[in-house]
Amino acid sequence: MAVFITGASSGIGRALALEYALQGHTLGLVARRGDRLGEMVARLPGSGHKAYPVDVTDRSALHAAARQFIDEVGQVDIVIASAGVSAGTLTETGEDFEIFRDIFMINVMAMMATFEPFIPVMKSHKCGTLVGIASVAGVRGLPGAGAYSASKSAVKTYCESLRVELAGTGVDVVTVAPGYVESEMTAHNPYSMPFLLSADEFAKRCARAIGNRKRYAVIPWQMAIVSRLMAVLPDWVYDRLARNAPRKPRLSAAVKNFSDKVRK
Repeated sequence: MAVFITGASSGIGRALALEYALQGHTLGLVARRGDRLGEMVARLPGSGHKAYPVDVTDRSALHAAARQFIDEVGQVDIVIASAGVSAGTLTETGEDFEIFRDIFMINVMAMMATFEPFIPVMKSHKCGTLVGIASVAGVRGLPGAGAYSASKSAVKTYCESLRVELAGTGVDVVTVAPGYVESEMTAHNPYSMPFLLSADEFAKRCARAIGNRKRYAVIPWQMAIVSRLMAVLPDWVYDRLARNAPRKPRLSAAVKNFSDKVRK
């Protein structure tokens, strides 16, 4: 089986790459940091894995990597768009506009660009699975994280639309919404993270959900209960509970390049 994963040099993407390599699959791995990606691929079990040092916001380069992997392996069975970023943001602060834009470009638009070249091939084979990584943070709007919450809400809705569009073609769409997972993205969160999973444990559970072709899976199951409760809370109750919640730190004004700070 061949698996294509973006955001593969760290966090969830890296853990998923290791999990699928341990299962004996051939991987096509995309990440912006080519040095880290190359080192990781060299250490993965198995052989034939391909590394593509590509910025996922470069649609042409991303498509070229996808086509090259398709040419090399033939049928691609699973495509996982796991490249993602997070940062605290405030709409009232003009300097955060570009951070909002970058978060949406990476978390939403790059996901669509990742799936684009694989869909015609998967439809022709009448099989394949596209996987979008959403987040429990997309269930309700979190204060101080408007860009991240909105982008992950958009991921869930986009994948749902795509799933229905592809119904009957043999191509499945799986949306996975992680709770808290140990990664560079969560390492500096200044608040408690209930039901925190290691990246490796998350990857095992995620791979099972993908293998079972779950339409929508929240991992871990405890966060699935929390997310369902959050979704049905009346707005006035949610507002009272959330308004004083701890917030993810904004990037320092001295940080000029968002990409170098938080992107995979």
